[in-house]
Amino acid sequence: MAELTLPMSRRSLLKGAAGLVVGVFLAPTGKFAQAAAAPTAAATPFAPNAFVRVGIDNRVTVLIKHIEFGQGPFTGLSTLVAEEMDADWSQMRAEHAPANAALYNNLQFGPMQATGGSTAIAESYEQMRKAGATARAMLVEAAAQRWKVPGTEITVSDGVVTHAGSKHKATFGELAEDAAKLPVPTNVTLKDPADFKLIGREGKIKRLDTPEKSDGRARFTLDVYEPQMLTVVIAHAPSFGARVASFDAKMALAVRGVVAVKELPTGIAVYAEGMWPALKARALLDITWDESAAEQRGSAQILKLYRESAGKPGVVAKSHGDIAKGLDGAERTLTRDYAFPYLAHSPMEPLDGFLRWDGKTAKAQFGSQIPTIDQAAIAAVLGIEASAVEIETLFAGGSFGRRAQPAGDFAAELAHVAKAFGTTRPVKLVWTREDDIQGGRYRPMFLHRMHAGISGKKVVAWKNTVVGHSFIKGSPFEPMMIKDGVDATMVEGASEVPYKFDNFLCELHIEEIGVPGLWWRSVGGTHTGYAVECFIDELLQETDQDPIEGRIAMLGDDPRFAGVLREVAKLANWDGPGPKAGRARGVAVTKAFGTYVAQIAEVSLGDNGEPRVHKVWCAVDCGVVVNPDIVRAQMEGGIGYGLGAVLYSEVRLENGRPVQKNFDGYRSLRIQEMPAVEVALVKSAAPPTGVGEPGVPPIGPAVANAIGRLGRERPSQLPIVPGAV
Repeated sequence: MAELTLPMSRRSLLKGAAGLVVGVFLAPTGKFAQAAAAPTAAATPFAPNAFVRVGIDNRVTVLIKHIEFGQGPFTGLSTLVAEEMDADWSQMRAEHAPANAALYNNLQFGPMQATGGSTAIAESYEQMRKAGATARAMLVEAAAQRWKVPGTEITVSDGVVTHAGSKHKATFGELAEDAAKLPVPTNVTLKDPADFKLIGREGKIKRLDTPEKSDGRARFTLDVYEPQMLTVVIAHAPSFGARVASFDAKMALAVRGVVAVKELPTGIAVYAEGMWPALKARALLDITWDESAAEQRGSAQILKLYRESAGKPGVVAKSHGDIAKGLDGAERTLTRDYAFPYLAHSPMEPLDGFLRWDGKTAKAQFGSQIPTIDQAAIAAVLGIEASAVEIETLFAGGSFGRRAQPAGDFAAELAHVAKAFGTTRPVKLVWTREDDIQGGRYRPMFLHRMHAGISGKKVVAWKNTVVGHSFIKGSPFEPMMIKDGVDATMVEGASEVPYKFDNFLCELHIEEIGVPGLWWRSVGGTHTGYAVECFIDELLQETDQDPIEGRIAMLGDDPRFAGVLREVAKLANWDGPGPKAGRARGVAVTKAFGTYVAQIAEVSLGDNGEPRVHKVWCAVDCGVVVNPDIVRAQMEGGIGYGLGAVLYSEVRLENGRPVQKNFDGYRSLRIQEMPAVEVALVKSAAPPTGVGEPGVPPIGPAVANAIGRLGRERPSQLPIVPGAV
């Protein structure tokens, strides 16, 4: 049995219409926590609606501090609470928590409310179980006092509290108000995993957000409407770093429904009574742009710069042995470059937000991924305290990192829109698909130059030179994430590889490029996984070794890599890469955000030479599995998202300007191109890790390695099918 003792600043419950309310505080424990002081227990106030509300109507509502944009925290975190309460799943509900870093901080990030890095389940696992166990203990004590029986004789099952000896029974709702009068226990015993009824159990849980999203009750930002609200679109600069030199809004203002046109730091905003007049007027703006300080290089020029830099010594991210001696003494050497384009996030719902302010306070409604940063950004623009900014987090139609902006760029732009017009009318800022794809904050371009030395069948030396630009540099995250000139997000998956080499070097060049970047689903793994796994597979092919057994033979001391490789081989009935009957199989294994994923892709080549992916087998070890169906769904979604990117996606710059505008040019995977996917969950007692992103990195190299087994060169410059429409 596990026991968890936590400091409580004051009573973590209130009597009221809700019945029983429970809040919990844990100190930050993750890598970011060391760089920022956590709020003290004494400074952490209890607020109504903290974590768990037990209503007199018998509903249990869990306040979710992580945004729900499809990845499952509403269901996952509620499962943890329901498990420890012994609640019936039908009585569970979930809502977004308000923006309040003191109450809802991400325990791996420090005093910041944020969703990202696949941390939702990992950082909340004990906290939400503690909240559920605390609520259960108080309901049991309320029943014990009411029935005048020992609490140890009371049982709870499916939301019903029972004393067998006296035959007393009560629902949570019937006990909620009595429980709210009790002191909060500071020590509660958490369940032994052997007693779990919901966590990890197949078929026990249905997603909490599905009914609302199916029947239209779910509220997204585009659903927000208030009387007198203005819809706003912005004409942004055509190149990054350009500024407005002058503009003429005469024709735009003549459009019926247009109320105002204002210049903002980010462009020219059109305020209108609806979306159509706003778009029509924006197209009629006559703007002269000053591009003297703008980034004017194209993708080809930037890649040329990267190749030149790769030939020079970089900043050492990780090394051991003597790489020069290892390469010089090898029987033979191989060198490969792998180049990666800019990628847009392209969530189905582009950026949008609602804001109302009265000169002293502001209320925003949108899909906020980092409420703490967004609050600060809005407050700075409006000249008010962050505490005067209320953010109501709404459902969002995807993100893939797009809504997690280190400087709160979109939130600041939303505030500028409101400030420029004044306090008389609320505003809703909407980005179109074209705004989003051409608006920057891309996954940056990268180049990997790989060198390996081979003697016999052994890889005796491994060198990886990574070249790219850093979106962390200059952001509030720089002190936490850039150490000794190394941006950890740029080399994750490259500075630490699964394989053991006598001589190893990973070095980094950070280039200054005027194109705004952002973390993209799986961050560094988007490129490091491809480069490492393609190169290691080519080395195995060169030395005539099986792709799976050869990898296992080279693995270091972490047995979980071998575990997922053996599991995926079993799942796919592995008997070698082929080719057989025109198809070959490729393998890749990666670790991202603490989760191990191995994938096998079965691929053929069409008459036009384009690859067709028929099936993908996937094995995942994410520690304790909370919701098996959600884990499978995230692996399937990651495979589809990553496959579309590696095959087709690219934002190409010409003279500093993005070429692609919409899905007709920025190609993603189409429904008939989605392969069959089979997922195996590796049983583990390790603490849970994230699943929102780790399914992405292995799919690209698995496909490329299958292409390599079909007699073609592994694609060295992505996308594999450039210019596809």
